[in-house]
Amino acid sequence: MSKIRIGMGIDFHQLVEGREFWLGGVLVPHHKGALGHSDADVLLHAICDAMLGALSLGDIGMHFPDTDDTYKNIDSKILLARCAQLIGERGYQVVNVDSTLLLQAPKIKPYVATMQEVIAKILHIGIDDVSVKATTTEKLGFIGREEGVTAHAVVLLEHLPG
Repeated sequence: MSKIRIGMGIDFHQLVEGREFWLGGVLVPHHKGALGHSDADVLLHAICDAMLGALSLGDIGMHFPDTDDTYKNIDSKILLARCAQLIGERGYQVVNVDSTLLLQAPKIKPYVATMQEVIAKILHIGIDDVSVKATTTEKLGFIGREEGVTAHAVVLLEHLPG
């Protein structure tokens, strides 16, 4: 068994009027929000997929299917905590998270520190162990037209002694 594992996750959600916009566990004021079965927090979903992928545990849809009403409008912080529990049951813990949001608007700089705090608290790691970055697509494609949002995440897991 390897003592360290790396995982990569990616998620996409359509942006629509009339939905709240949750990113990294933080409600971000915007005229559009992400459409999804849960709260559609694209950043937390990408982190979940990275964690699950690092241990070959499938993806977020396998563990929390959108066909199950249990997860209808669920807070994605709960899903992230459950993924942390799943890797913990296998003797692993997150070392660090590196993530990037791809969105044209809104600017997320005012919310990054809070996102880092939220994610770090759930994963029981330091704030400095959570990187949240963002970029636009210079108005190109579905992201540039504000039709959708994407997140990429990479996590490093370490097997705990014992």
